[in-house]
Amino acid sequence: MQRWLGEELLPGLGLPLDGAARNRLAAAGFARYAGRLYPDAGEADLRVVTALFTWFFLVDDACDGPGRLGTEQIRALRAAAVTMLTSGPRVRHAGLTGPLRRLLLRAWREPWRRMPARWRARMAEAVAHHLDGTWQEAVNKAAGRRPGVAEYVELRRATSAAYVSYPLVEFVTGRPLPDPVYRHPLLRRIADTGNDLLSWYNDLASLERDQATSGGHNLVLAVAAERRVPVETAVELVADRWRESMRHFVEFRAAVPSFGPTLDEAVTDHLEAVANAVRGTVEWTLESARYPGARPEPATASRIRGPG
Repeated sequence: MQRWLGEELLPGLGLPLDGAARNRLAAAGFARYAGRLYPDAGEADLRVVTALFTWFFLVDDACDGPGRLGTEQIRALRAAAVTMLTSGPRVRHAGLTGPLRRLLLRAWREPWRRMPARWRARMAEAVAHHLDGTWQEAVNKAAGRRPGVAEYVELRRATSAAYVSYPLVEFVTGRPLPDPVYRHPLLRRIADTGNDLLSWYNDLASLERDQATSGGHNLVLAVAAERRVPVETAVELVADRWRESMRHFVEFRAAVPSFGPTLDEAVTDHLEAVANAVRGTVEWTLESARYPGARPEPATASRIRGPG
């Protein structure tokens, strides 16, 4: 799978990158990430998911890297992506061109063919939410505005793209949940808590880089500023908050009711996907070339663990 990404998918997109840059992108391990989140998926479906993951990381680079997109360009990208997801791969939109359009077009063909309209609408909603968060972060950085803790937690739930990863298990299994079940309050709390767990871990792991580049968009930095404590103290406070959220995550999962014999297996798949997203993100962050040297300090790492 990783070889397929580097030798077939990326070169065919016409990315404005030299060979070394494409190799670094391939070495980030997006295929391994997809495999960690969806361990029971077949190879064809993992290629679809890997292509989608690659698209999101390329968008992240375009919105937050050197020469990044402006806020209006992010808005146009958001509108174009949602239009394609809701109206079909044949739709063209001026806000989505070049490699990003080709990759999303390639990745979306099979989900569009196989999945019902209500599922496609949920995916489009999740992508819109993610890109709205990306836009807001860009606005904050342009204005030199650092969010407080409560605001940052909500914003991070959007910028992480975790809500996009959850419905993909329904694509892999072929068992989409009805909306009333998918939006059940307890399942939503589990989804939110899982998102926090993977996002905050990533913030801990990438703290050194974020201190230089994030404009305060990191939970540790937000806590340090709001509590007026040193960064080292904020690291411990975030680790404690992570452990508390993990306890809640386990409690919420244990409290999920039965939805009946025709739905319980699909609900279990969904809950496992949220747990896999947490553990898989932790493990991938530790191994990916995308985060060279990005590790929590040993004392902190020993206090946080993925579920399972």
